[in-house]
Amino acid sequence: MEQAASIVRQQHTRKLAKPELLAPAGSLEKLKFAVRYGADAVYIGGQKYGLRSGADNFSFEEMRQGVEFASRYGAKIYVAANIFAHNEDIPGLEEYLANLQEAGVAAIIVADPAIIETCKKAAPRLELHLSTQQSTMNWRTVKFWKDEGVNRVVLAREAGLEEILEIKRNVDIEIEAFIHGAMCSSWSGRCVLSNHFTDRDSNRGGCCQSCRWKYDLFAAAPEEGDGLALAGPEEHQFTMGAKDLCMIGHIPELVESGVDSFKIEGRMKSIHYVATVVNAYRQALDAYMASPAEYTLRQEWLNEIHKAANRPLNTGFFFEEPGHEDHIYGPEEKMIDYDFAGLVVDYDPGTGYAVVEQRNHFKPGQEVEFFGPEGRFFTQRVEALQDMDGVLLDAARHPLQHVRMKVDKPVSPFDMMRKRKM
Repeated sequence: MEQAASIVRQQHTRKLAKPELLAPAGSLEKLKFAVRYGADAVYIGGQKYGLRSGADNFSFEEMRQGVEFASRYGAKIYVAANIFAHNEDIPGLEEYLANLQEAGVAAIIVADPAIIETCKKAAPRLELHLSTQQSTMNWRTVKFWKDEGVNRVVLAREAGLEEILEIKRNVDIEIEAFIHGAMCSSWSGRCVLSNHFTDRDSNRGGCCQSCRWKYDLFAAAPEEGDGLALAGPEEHQFTMGAKDLCMIGHIPELVESGVDSFKIEGRMKSIHYVATVVNAYRQALDAYMASPAEYTLRQEWLNEIHKAANRPLNTGFFFEEPGHEDHIYGPEEKMIDYDFAGLVVDYDPGTGYAVVEQRNHFKPGQEVEFFGPEGRFFTQRVEALQDMDGVLLDAARHPLQHVRMKVDKPVSPFDMMRKRKM
């Protein structure tokens, strides 16, 4: 970490290129929130060839809508096609890639050489971004992929900051790195526990997150049959999931290392998660780029990150090899948890009333927080609630119900309202 900090200090004199902030989206609605809340690009999955089969994923028509929406904000759309293909996956690949190109997608995220070579012929306008699934860790391998026509390399999550610096010194190519989100307990996601336990292939989009299950521990005792249980009935069961990655406290080091794209993990995560995390990193990155010498990490950004987190956080492999304390073997530390309670759909500045679409139960007397793009934020108590006919309500209890409420400060459509879980 000391060497990385020294490099940051030495490089303050040169002009910095502003990195891309790349957000996840598992649905068209999440894509729109990611863009509105500050993402420069969004990565999504199609209905084939991606590694998140449990996400909603996108039809070609939804992709076209997403591209059209993102283009209004100057943002790009990338599609994950990063499975390791079996023979049965090859038929229809050319047509699929050509359809991505026709939809206006900017790039595919890809791991399999067969898909790379097919894309060059079937959809030559698509950029090729090498997936983290290839576990790329060194500059010679990065150069190999550059020579193969890859435009960007998404490094293995196990790559450290010093390794990134050396790669950028030796190869002129775009580098993308995960800076926030879940970490796999296996090497770059190459896990087969899911395959064995549930017959769901992790490398074809079916990971069941076996590392987060709760297990009983047994001492080896062949003479006793099944072995001896190490934990009593009142003790916590064993898990082996990694803590989540969070690098918002290290924006200067990331920018100065030359990483071209800051990637947030989470295509399966909620709208609240995507909007909150993107918003926090957007504020931090913009503040650093505006004035590196005067930059300070603001507590409100950290607070926002923790409002979206549901697992303990660390810095992954960026500064040192994680140890046993970076995994979750027993009960998880309880994070502050908030519910996405409502979405602002209208606001009348004359009366100070907002129309809020209910997303989780809330009622008069509760304290809520409103937040929006560009760091807009305030807290207040909910006063009287009305339905759209002016009838007083004791609670907003129906999904997607529109209610009117007085707000303490101006809000805008697509601002979000959350409440702390009880």
